Amino acid sequence: MKWFAFLILILNLGVWYYAGALQAPATSEPGAAGSLPRVASLKNTERSSPSESSAPTVPVAEPPPASQGLSRAEGPEVGVNEVQDPAPPEPETAAAEPVTVPPVCVRMGLFESLEAAQALVANQPLAQEVGVTFEEVERELPPYHWVIIPPQPRSVALRQFRDIQRQGIDSYLVTEGENRNAISLGLFESRTAAISVLEEKKRQNFNAVLANFPRNQISYALVFEAEPELAEELVEAVKADYGSNFDFVEINPCEGVATPKKNP
Repeated sequence: MKWFAFLILILNLGVWYYAGALQAPATSEPGAAGSLPRVASLKNTERSSPSESSAPTVPVAEPPPASQGLSRAEGPEVGVNEVQDPAPPEPETAAAEPVTVPPVCVRMGLFESLEAAQALVANQPLAQEVGVTFEEVERELPPYHWVIIPPQPRSVALRQFRDIQRQGIDSYLVTEGENRNAISLGLFESRTAAISVLEEKKRQNFNAVLANFPRNQISYALVFEAEPELAEELVEAVKADYGSNFDFVEINPCEGVATPKKNP
C-alpha cells in the first residue's frame, strides 16, 4: 500500500514538471508600456526560469506618433524640425511717376483803354508771377444812325457844303470811304433822334437820307498762362478789383501743350 501511494506521488511530480516545461514563456506587454523590459527584470527571469531565457525576444515596433494618425481631410501636420520653403518675394512695384498738371491759357476782358488794363494788373502781385500781357481787340459795335446828303461830284459837294456852313448848320464834308463827297448833317446813337433831324432837314429842302455809320472799338484783354489753381485765383482777384462784369473770361487748355500720359 505504501508503494502504491509513493508511485502516485512520483507520477504527479512528473506531470507537474512536464506541464511547467511545456508552458509558453511569460513575456511583458511591450505594446502597452511602449518600452523594452529593464535589465534587472531580465536577470530575475534568467534565475527563476532557464527555459524562458532561452526563448528569443521579438522586438515590438513602437506605435506611430499621434501626428501621423491624422486623416487626409485634416492634412499632414508640419513637424517642429521640418524646414519650410520660404515664401516667394513680392514683386517690386515701380514708383509712381509724379503727375504734371498742364497749364491753362486765360484770356479776359475787355478794357476800354490800355492804361486801365495796366493799372489793374499793377495792383495784382500774382500777375507778376505769370507774366500777364495785353492783347488789342477790335470789336464791332452797333452802327450809329447817320443823316447825310448823298455823295455828289466833288465840285458840287464843295459848293453846297459852303452854303450850308454860311447858314450856321453844323455839318462836315466826308473825304473818304464809300460815302466820300457826302455831306454829314448829324450822327446819332438813337434812331429816334436821327429820324427827327432827318425830317427837319427835309423841311429845309435838303436832299438828306438816313444811313448806317459802322463803327469799331479798340479794346484790350489780359492774356496769361498759369497752372489751373493759380489761374483761377488770379482771375477771381482781377474780377474783384475791376468792380464790373467782364465781357468774357476764357480758361482753356493751352494749344500745343502735350497732356501727360496716364500710368497704367
